[in-house]
Amino acid sequence: MRKFNITVNGKAYEVEVEEVGGAIASAPVQRPTAPVARPAAPKPAPAQKPAAPTPAPAGGNTVTAPMPGTILDIKVNVGDTVENGQVLLILEAMKMENEIMAPAAGKVVAINTSKGASVNAGDTLVVLG
Repeated sequence: MRKFNITVNGKAYEVEVEEVGGAIASAPVQRPTAPVARPAAPKPAPAQKPAAPTPAPAGGNTVTAPMPGTILDIKVNVGDTVENGQVLLILEAMKMENEIMAPAAGKVVAINTSKGASVNAGDTLVVLG
């Protein structure tokens, strides 16, 4: 049996290790004289609160996220007129870029997400009027 001192997360432990077989290779062991201080991990930035979703006007269309992911790019602006099938934004999910397209022609009334935002399936992304 060999004894070792191990430090995990700043707490020291003494462990015994049994050698099962083979030749013992001896090497000089340096023993720390004091615990090593590590800098604290940086605190994550506070999450931005998303803007309140704009309700769809009567007869309007809402474009929702088909799956959870991250918004890579928004191709339209509020007030733009879009065609049926036009790409509105790019959603990255499972390492793939998915084009989210307009379900019908109309005018962009609201954009309820931003570039870099994480979205869940069913979240309203764009409102068309």
